[in-house]
Amino acid sequence: MPLHLHFDPVGGAAGDMFIASVLHAMPELTDQVMADVAAVLPASVGRAELREYVASGITSRQFKLVLAPDGANARHGVETTYRAMKALLESASLSGGTAEAAVAILHRIAEAEAQVHDIPIERVHFHEIADWDALMDVTAAGSICAALGDATFSVAPFPLGGGLVDTAHGKLPVPAPATTLILEGYNWHDDGIAGERVSPTGAAILAHITKGSHGTRPAGRLCASGAGAGTRVMDGLPNILRVTVFDRISGGITRDQTVQLACDIDDMTGEELAAAADRLRADAGVIDLIMLTGQGKKSRPVVRMELLVRPDQAERIASLCFDLTTTLGLRRSTVERLILPRSHETTAKGLRRKRAVRPGGETVKVESDDLHNTETLAARRDLARRGEQD
Repeated sequence: MPLHLHFDPVGGAAGDMFIASVLHAMPELTDQVMADVAAVLPASVGRAELREYVASGITSRQFKLVLAPDGANARHGVETTYRAMKALLESASLSGGTAEAAVAILHRIAEAEAQVHDIPIERVHFHEIADWDALMDVTAAGSICAALGDATFSVAPFPLGGGLVDTAHGKLPVPAPATTLILEGYNWHDDGIAGERVSPTGAAILAHITKGSHGTRPAGRLCASGAGAGTRVMDGLPNILRVTVFDRISGGITRDQTVQLACDIDDMTGEELAAAADRLRADAGVIDLIMLTGQGKKSRPVVRMELLVRPDQAERIASLCFDLTTTLGLRRSTVERLILPRSHETTAKGLRRKRAVRPGGETVKVESDDLHNTETLAARRDLARRGEQD
């Protein structure tokens, strides 16, 4: 069942708030998440706890590290370089896909810290997330990402906050430097409440799942909701990160976002263009590709190549375009798609067909490739009609 999760950072966003909100809405994920956390968290340090909590009258959950008797002395018990923490995650016995997602989240933080301090990523020390509970949050978030599979995500504008925050480098303005770098391109709003409202870990998790853009909340059936609470108590505002979970199929038309890459080419032969198009269409990151003819500069015939690509593959596909064509530049834009629910089936006579659910009712169409052996147009249309009615 394709799901979409939308996050509202009412009070803010932190790693523990993300985990608590999802486990509140989807308690069936709790056992896997807790097992993955236990795999990276030594018993001598403590254990993860998911507990009920009421934030300003709102029923929610909190996800916290409960320290063992001597756990406070062990909270900095591992080297906190990016390389060391990555190795720890990759060597742990985690559920399928958890390590990959957790490392990807950690990598976003490391990239931002490397840029802030102008050092190689391998030398990054996670001063702001050095404690065991931060590693616990990254692991739990990775476990959730792995469990949700092909779910999509979106997030509402972040609260800006204000004032100064204590860091290993002294007091710095809110949002912290790493947070601002991770969330470049996202929308923010000022609700008049100061303080650090978005942590670097929370920023990295939400940037990872939304693939670097806000995305859109699609139409669908609301099937669950949850709230993850932070520790700070705010006047007149519940300090929660709320999640709403939608079943995209039950709601009919769904939405997603893709990246469109386009270029105009006037100095390639037909054979060369066809070869490039075939290579690009065969790539799993390309959703669609069309070529249009027109007249370009100096009255030359020109071919416009337009590709729809998956957002997380856009940079790689752009590089491939530069390698396969003569273009020196690509236009890039974000395109929103409206998508109908559809399914594929095969008739008793072996004809493949696609069934689509439209607002006015279902339609069925036989795959064109299965009609190639007909001798006349009339025969082709007759076979298609019978295939749609079987």
